[in-house]
Amino acid sequence: MRQTYRSALVTGASSGIGESIARILAERGCDLVLVARRGELLDGLADDLRGSRKVGVEVLAADLTDPGQLAGVEERLRGEPVELLVNNAGFGAFGAFAEIPLDDRLKEIELNVTALVRLSHAALPGMIARGRGGVLNVASIAGFAPSPGSATYAATKAFVASFSESLHAEVRDTGVSVTALCPGFTRTDEETAAGLLWLRRDDVARAGLDAVCAGRAQSVPGLGYKAVMPALKLVPRPLVRAAVKRMWRQAADSQ
Repeated sequence: MRQTYRSALVTGASSGIGESIARILAERGCDLVLVARRGELLDGLADDLRGSRKVGVEVLAADLTDPGQLAGVEERLRGEPVELLVNNAGFGAFGAFAEIPLDDRLKEIELNVTALVRLSHAALPGMIARGRGGVLNVASIAGFAPSPGSATYAATKAFVASFSESLHAEVRDTGVSVTALCPGFTRTDEETAAGLLWLRRDDVARAGLDAVCAGRAQSVPGLGYKAVMPALKLVPRPLVRAAVKRMWRQAADSQ
């Protein structure tokens, strides 16, 4: 299955991977609904894309951890369907689990898991009925390994990866594709060069979009991370835990 999408709703579109996804979709002639908390940033991006790419861009400022605002985005998906839903919005509260306020952890779960599930449920029935569509869920390589210092974040991304793969299997014969994008460490600043551990956000965005267009269940950008995935399944878990802890320390030191 190979699809091109004429309309898309992108959450977390004001910066980072979400902004890159929006720009690449606009380059491909796709009309957009941009969702994020920071309306002023969305307005600037929308003006840029309308002028440079000549696509339709709608701005929907919403905090997806607020039940009322989340419901508004759900209604937008049901009332004016799009061909592609990109669930990119998410964040991580980093630090020792016992030392960070519980509310921060719960907000991670609300945004990374609850909002993603609700928006997917709002979009998928119509896509299945039309026999066309895609859902791209942004997970993380962290979802496949223990992550000291980001236990809740990793757990939410493990949910996203598993949820997406299960949905992919459910809808694969309907003309709809569900894909999990699982990047490693990604530079949100395009002026900073990528390195051994760090990926460029445009490369991550393009890999995810290419995967959902091709109907693939999963996308792991970067040759290094592709090589790591089999090892995570084969190496004894105590060794994985030790290696991942070192990896996260190196990443923190390189920022």
